[in-house]
Amino acid sequence: MVPVAGGEFTMGSDRHYSEEAPAHRVAVSAFLIDPHPVTNDEFAAFAAATGHVTAAETAPDPADYPGADPALLVPASAVFTPPDRPVPLHDAYRWWSHVPGADWRHPQGPDSGLDGLGDHPVVHIALADAEAYAAWAGKRLPTEAEWEYAARGGLDSVTGSAAEYAWGDVLEPDGEHRANVWQGDFPIVNDTADGWYWTSPVGAFAPNGYGLSDMIGNVWEWTADWWSAHRPDPSPACCGAPLDPAGGKRLLSVDPAAPLAERRPRKVMKGGSYLCAPNYCRRYRPAARLPQAVDTSTCHLGFRCARSEP
Repeated sequence: MVPVAGGEFTMGSDRHYSEEAPAHRVAVSAFLIDPHPVTNDEFAAFAAATGHVTAAETAPDPADYPGADPALLVPASAVFTPPDRPVPLHDAYRWWSHVPGADWRHPQGPDSGLDGLGDHPVVHIALADAEAYAAWAGKRLPTEAEWEYAARGGLDSVTGSAAEYAWGDVLEPDGEHRANVWQGDFPIVNDTADGWYWTSPVGAFAPNGYGLSDMIGNVWEWTADWWSAHRPDPSPACCGAPLDPAGGKRLLSVDPAAPLAERRPRKVMKGGSYLCAPNYCRRYRPAARLPQAVDTSTCHLGFRCARSEP
């Protein structure tokens, strides 16, 4: 694991998506973090040692999903399925499919496998799966503040505020691809200028200033924090930057706009993925964040672990 000295930084952003605002000062204690997302080989070792069966490999309990179509209550996960024609970008169901048989061993569906993907990030991981691995490894999930602080790599931008990306203020400095993201017209055309359509091997791109790989792009990553809006800075005369903030409350993390039966607790995921694109989801930045239901797994969501300094 990579040691990260504690410090204070500007968390969030006022320049992009509303859920990232307001930018605010936060302090974190020293901690350790994995140099890259957990890989298929690493997760396979865990599964072999413990017999762990992931959520995607388990049929949902009908009692947990009242009114659901029984035909959908089978082992399954969400897989990106590119449409064959332009579609409205406000409707993600146009490119996401509920695929029976999709799981970490079969990342693109039941007919796919892990040949040649041992050093790629494991995907189709629900929160409980990530937490189980972390406990087995003697680690934990990073908080959102720890994750973002680590992703920023100690950089400040030339404008005096936090850097836009994990390496600076330009997405492709001197034309160099620094992360696995979508190039082209999402979700139809990906010209794979960075060399990858789906996941890429961990460490395929240069690490940030802390020596951490894939902090943005490749796969989204779970954090330990329950989803909540960012809070404004406390008065500097009163309290200063909060130390090691822990996010929101479980009961308040649900989507109030969802039907009652679908109000699942949500955690913060960070980092963006290979499906983030300039024309759709510019969340390949340390400040970017989204809520993710704890029972949900997808083909572009993985995790890495952290540990508090002794």
